[in-house]
Amino acid sequence: MNKLYIISSGAGGTSYITPEARQALDECEVVVSYSKYARELSELIEGKELFTSGMTHEIERCAQAIEYARSGKTTCIISNGDANVYGMATLVVELIDEQDLWDEIELISFPGVTSFLAAASKVGAPVSQDFSIISLSDRLTDINLIDKRVNMALECDFVMGIYNPKSKKRIVPYENFLRSLEKVDERIVVIAQHVGREAKEKITISTTTDLIKHGITHPEVGMSTLIIVCNSNTRLTKNGKVLTPRGYLNKYDMDGQKK
Repeated sequence: MNKLYIISSGAGGTSYITPEARQALDECEVVVSYSKYARELSELIEGKELFTSGMTHEIERCAQAIEYARSGKTTCIISNGDANVYGMATLVVELIDEQDLWDEIELISFPGVTSFLAAASKVGAPVSQDFSIISLSDRLTDINLIDKRVNMALECDFVMGIYNPKSKKRIVPYENFLRSLEKVDERIVVIAQHVGREAKEKITISTTTDLIKHGITHPEVGMSTLIIVCNSNTRLTKNGKVLTPRGYLNKYDMDGQKK
């Protein structure tokens, strides 16, 4: 059966791609990718037949990957982060289903470490309670629905991962997000830029007050930024790490005995 791999490359660079995904990448004859990700993975895809395209050409890439697979070539399509977190998995599955190609193509998807999880691991333990992940991009999602999700997540006291906060032209969803932050008490915020890309990576621990103060001109917030908004119980440790307690020490003594 023809094989099509969806390979999650993890959060930037090559540090977060899993051994399983690397093995699948080795097996591939053809690699389909967003141009930027292909450059980052150049050492892993050398000698492969390569098809790349720029931003907003997702349908073209997925369709081309399917055609390569149908022609009998073991093919993979690269998705940054995890393919199921604003990645390519949904579109590949939808296109195969629309064309009813399940008898022709064996689709195998490999998970990856998202920038949300990668950034969290570098600042302590900010995501130890229930969380939500929300994209502020309104290119495919109605802005009113995005606003509703942000407000409900804050009301439910979720830790929030905010993807695609703003671009040069797309600022209204971020402005609405800041207005929503004004409605709740100050919370700790993690601002993570270019996660996994060593030369550019920058992770800052801040507050919602700081985000609101800078407005849309915050120098560390752009398309390559992930924001983690912690919940009302999150605090800083004695050495400045971020801690969202799970609740163990509310229920148990330090020796593990129930209070």
